[in-house]
Amino acid sequence: MIHVPAEPIGELSDAWRHCVGTGRIELALRRDYQDSLKLLQDEIGFRYIRGHGLLSDGMAVHRPYEWQGARHVHHSFTYVDQVVDAYLDLGIRPFLELGFMPEELASGKQTVFWWRGNVTPPRSYEEWADLVRATVAHLVDRYGLDEVRTWPIEVWNEPNLPDFWEHADEQAYHRLYEVTAAAVKEVDAGLQVGGPAISPGADEWLDRFAEFAERRDVPVDFVSKHAYTSGPAHHVPFGTHQTLAPARHLLDQFATPRDLLKGTRLAELPVHITEFNSSYRPDNPVHDTAFHAAYLAPVLAHGGDHVDSFSYWTFSDMFEEAGPPTALFHGGFGLLTHRQVKKPTYHLYAFMARMGTHLLARGDDHLVTRHADGRVTVLAWAPVDASGETPGPERHRLTLSVPLKAAGEAFVRRSSVDEEHGNARTAWMRMGSPRSPRPQQLDVLHEAAEPGRRHLRLPVADGRVELDLTLSRHEVTLVEVSAVVDEAPPWTDERRLLGGEPR
Repeated sequence: MIHVPAEPIGELSDAWRHCVGTGRIELALRRDYQDSLKLLQDEIGFRYIRGHGLLSDGMAVHRPYEWQGARHVHHSFTYVDQVVDAYLDLGIRPFLELGFMPEELASGKQTVFWWRGNVTPPRSYEEWADLVRATVAHLVDRYGLDEVRTWPIEVWNEPNLPDFWEHADEQAYHRLYEVTAAAVKEVDAGLQVGGPAISPGADEWLDRFAEFAERRDVPVDFVSKHAYTSGPAHHVPFGTHQTLAPARHLLDQFATPRDLLKGTRLAELPVHITEFNSSYRPDNPVHDTAFHAAYLAPVLAHGGDHVDSFSYWTFSDMFEEAGPPTALFHGGFGLLTHRQVKKPTYHLYAFMARMGTHLLARGDDHLVTRHADGRVTVLAWAPVDASGETPGPERHRLTLSVPLKAAGEAFVRRSSVDEEHGNARTAWMRMGSPRSPRPQQLDVLHEAAEPGRRHLRLPVADGRVELDLTLSRHEVTLVEVSAVVDEAPPWTDERRLLGGEPR
């Protein structure tokens, strides 16, 4: 029995909710995307959203033209305005990532992803600076300086990888960062700019980025990197399978920037993990499983100890890095093109959104909080075997004694996601894995996607409620405990329903 203390041990960090990823930003022009984002915001409520391609050709910002024998550049913000307006209308702000390179400004032809984001340096740094300056100045003019000062501006994406930055040229990235940061600060010194947005396995870039920033006196307002635990990709047609390291490796990656930057000018800056997940591949079906929710639960519970934010990559199944989705389940929280069918990891985040702010206890398999009104909430998860060598335990038992300021009885509400509940993928596979579910099949998937729910009353003894929780394999469960205020009239007696004698 775990005895949960009555007094808080601290505040529960909401770094898990600070930001969420979205693939390429122009997808926000789609109505179905906006519908899914609205659902996400209504039930979870992220503060920021980050995606690729703000300056790529799909957003049509950089528009060179010839006039009277001379080359000119027009900057068009029609799509940018539509995207940002949609975000702000849904209560979420952009976490701006500056990239990729417009084709007419690029020094080369190398691209990444199905939608061909150019990853070469600018052939004119002056023209790139003009593009950055014009974009940021437009945002300030349209949305106001006080608002845009709250939007982090990140320079590029994973420049340590040759797929994302030509030759992974570190010196070229430093030059790009310096020019970009200067252009941002020319608009307003109070705007936030940062980087280097590196992928896992390149932490030495952080040391050299700090040295470069100090040597060149370059502005850096935050440090960013990414975290994943997947191994090499093993491809099958329209899919990928990968090994996974234990989830604690994500927490180790979160902790790296502050450990490495001690004693540097960047030591006290905010640290943002602007992408994290098990696998970075949208076509890896592990994202759709109950295993995945239980795997990430301890990361959401403990991640805020190490960083200011960690952004799930990505919320949406409309995620076209490897091409348009060819399977019903594809990479994100929900099924954008199929009326927002939710997945177990979506429910994990929705459960976190219902936790209190006062942290009472936290362990390897549980998190306990209290709300301002006295309710106690417990998030619990079953352990998983990330190696895949075993399916994980069939049952996991957790017993807790939780404090509750009440006399008499407590109302207990439990919501669960596991292999059978809150798991549309299980139902989809049982119905034959249809490629394009018919309306009736979609109704079944929506029904199967809802968490299992139950409720009961338990006694309160000496200000405590004893919870005996048995979790099934890969289960994540939310338990909400509140005081019962019984307003039933004195003549209420269940035996009267069939004409029996009252008590």
